[in-house]
Amino acid sequence: MTITQASARTSTARAPTPRRRVPLEPYLYLLPHALLFFLFTVYPIGYGLYISLHRWDLLNPVKAFVGSEFYRNLFTPGTPQADFFWKTLWNTTFFTMVSVPLLLFAALGLALLLHRPIFGRIFFRAVFFMPGILTVSVMGILWRWMFDNQIGLVNAAREVLLGAPPIPWLSTEGLAWVPIVIGTVWWTVGFNMTLYLAALGNVPISLYEAASLDGATPWQSFRFITLPLLAPVTLFVFVTTALASFQLFGQSLLITNGGPSRSTQSVIQYITEEGFTNAQYSSAAAMGFVFGLIMLIFTAAQFGLMARDVKGARDDRCCPHHRPAGPPPDAT
Repeated sequence: MTITQASARTSTARAPTPRRRVPLEPYLYLLPHALLFFLFTVYPIGYGLYISLHRWDLLNPVKAFVGSEFYRNLFTPGTPQADFFWKTLWNTTFFTMVSVPLLLFAALGLALLLHRPIFGRIFFRAVFFMPGILTVSVMGILWRWMFDNQIGLVNAAREVLLGAPPIPWLSTEGLAWVPIVIGTVWWTVGFNMTLYLAALGNVPISLYEAASLDGATPWQSFRFITLPLLAPVTLFVFVTTALASFQLFGQSLLITNGGPSRSTQSVIQYITEEGFTNAQYSSAAAMGFVFGLIMLIFTAAQFGLMARDVKGARDDRCCPHHRPAGPPPDAT
């Protein structure tokens, strides 16, 4: 081997490998969404956190840094922020605990009724779904008028049919929740009903036929066939309905304006009042972050339930021999 050949081999072995070109096209497609996400999500969150750590006054150019003062006010008994924030948070929780079960059972009941081949089924489906297309302002004004203390339709019907005096629905603590809860159920039950109708359409009829041949009653078929197969949809409806109920705002604002004595005021309504009516922007920002943290914890717990349900369904499909034996058809 000559010196020239050895030198050529050495130079060939040491030749640098070409760098792989990184494609820019995927990032260009993501750029518009990334800009909008940063502009309307990341920046407002960061700016809100900055406001909550300063004494924010629009008339004062100097924004003094106060640290966690407004967060401490929320956990200091006796301060107006702590009293009203936790009171309105309890109001929102109470509304969620009452409205979510009603929306679940009412939607499931309507779906079971309208899933049967009855006359006018499509018409009734449309009737129950149509309130969902109304705006919250229309819905709130409608139910405020229906439950008005003097000229409301409910009080007028009681007087005509029963001869009973009018009930001050909107100015009585406890009773003021009635139009809010009933109006919300009437307004939103159609969407959940549609989800249940779609799920019922996917239940194999052969399962009911086999259960009937084995002597199962309609209640047993519903308990051991319908309910288990509707479990994923029920969990989805529960999660979405609970999250929507925690965002109560328009119904209580338009029907009762949070009264009487803040008994129906939601936490979002109080945060809005603190920020835009009382001009306490730092306090409102701190309340918003605390409420957002509570919602994140609640949402994480709900998604944990959904993940466990999906994992259990996957395990049942993959390993059917590990599935627990169900009760016999004649079980009570």
